Amino acid sequence: MKTEEILVVDIEATCWEGRNPPGQENDIIEVGVCLLDVGTGAISANRGILVMPERSQISKFCTQLTSITPGLIEDEGIYFDDACDILEQEYDARNLVWASYGDYDRNQFQRQCSEMRVAYPFGPKHINVKTMFQQKRRMKRGVGMAGALEILNLPLEGTHHRGVDDAKNIAKILHWVLNN
Repeated sequence: MKTEEILVVDIEATCWEGRNPPGQENDIIEVGVCLLDVGTGAISANRGILVMPERSQISKFCTQLTSITPGLIEDEGIYFDDACDILEQEYDARNLVWASYGDYDRNQFQRQCSEMRVAYPFGPKHINVKTMFQQKRRMKRGVGMAGALEILNLPLEGTHHRGVDDAKNIAKILHWVLNN
């Protein structure tokens, strides 16, 4: 029997305190991914893909929020189109249902792919885990990922605002939503 998997994605992007400085566009700088086995809750293939910003620079504020430094990106970062290729080739992103916490990740991917003329790596089936959690808990307003984990009495593992860790934490929330 084939197990059903969902690709869970969390991105980090260049950011600033307040508005973007002139000439700076938000660029994805990390794509956190993992595969969630819907039945068992097992999380596999957890990875953070570091991406070089091509239209902006990493601000001190961004580093404080994400812990991602310009030096880390210089050492380990790849181009955005190469990151999209990894999602397609190694994670079968076009054929799997994929999930993120809220719509920011989906919208940022669509916008950046369009603006940079890169093929969108995902298929059409997307799950907004934040909305599903809000509906399942019958909440008037959505809560952030850390808040959802707290409500569920689940530990926040790793570093908050690191895609590699947040993808895994989102997968735990998604598993709860799908199985309760």
